[in-house]
Amino acid sequence: MTRATETATPTLYEEDFYLWLKTTAEQLKKGQFAEVDLDNLIEEIESMGRSERHALKSLLTRLLEHLLKLTYWQSERDRHGNHCNGEINNFRAEIQDLLEDSPSLKPYLREIFEPSYHTALEAVRKKMGLSPGGLPSQIIFNLEQVLDDQWLPIDWE
Repeated sequence: MTRATETATPTLYEEDFYLWLKTTAEQLKKGQFAEVDLDNLIEEIESMGRSERHALKSLLTRLLEHLLKLTYWQSERDRHGNHCNGEINNFRAEIQDLLEDSPSLKPYLREIFEPSYHTALEAVRKKMGLSPGGLPSQIIFNLEQVLDDQWLPIDWE
């Protein structure tokens, strides 16, 4: 397969992304591989992978933030605990959906757990108005607990 020369297709990519997508899909379906704008197609495929990883990291960080709020922020728990619990359930479900669609992301989840935890801890610390070191920095949950839809860091009644 050879790469298409830079003709109207790359321009189409820059001028009308949606039409470029439709055109590229049609070219692939018809086996018109020489016409496919491979450089931009490769870029888009790689970008999709980065987007999935970014989405997983964002969801995990937000889930951890809410679990940490339940753990450390008593006044927030008293006022908004039900909302926080609902958000925890939503983030867990979204993570599960993402992992069902892309099971190969599971190892990445383990890789990002610790940095995501510390990012979430810092966000909660700032929201609580605490100085650096105002919350314990050691990780108090494990990934299995965080993803377990039956687990919460406190007794919730």
